[in-house]
Amino acid sequence: MSEEKPFRVEVKNLEEFVYEAHFDLEGVKPIIIDEPPPLGKSLGPNAHRLVAAAVGNCLSASLLFCLRKMRVDVEGVDAVVEGKLARNERGRWRIKEMRVRVKPRLREKERDISRCLEIFEDFCIVTQSIRRGIPIEVEVEL
Repeated sequence: MSEEKPFRVEVKNLEEFVYEAHFDLEGVKPIIIDEPPPLGKSLGPNAHRLVAAAVGNCLSASLLFCLRKMRVDVEGVDAVVEGKLARNERGRWRIKEMRVRVKPRLREKERDISRCLEIFEDFCIVTQSIRRGIPIEVEVEL
């Protein structure tokens, strides 16, 4: 039997292409999402940058979790995500690719972390979901 954990994000249009995302987490402030010019004013990241941030965060957190489970003395794990947009066969912009550099900051330079390096990606919810494709149902309320 599979376990499910629901989550909710509410996105409100404030003006033009400026949105505010509210999360179902107590004490977490909403974030502003906006498009760069000429559509928006870059008051916040746009959607594909949020996807890249989610991938970088998830991979970093997965590696950090594994390293701490192995009791490796780690200061933290950072990531840089570089992506490319390209038009698909219908001329629509899509995320073509993302390259992620994950950088653990280890205090123990000689420690063998090869096991974590083998498995951490598999525990990243976002990366693995995107790689396999996410079924998304869309409904328009009028």
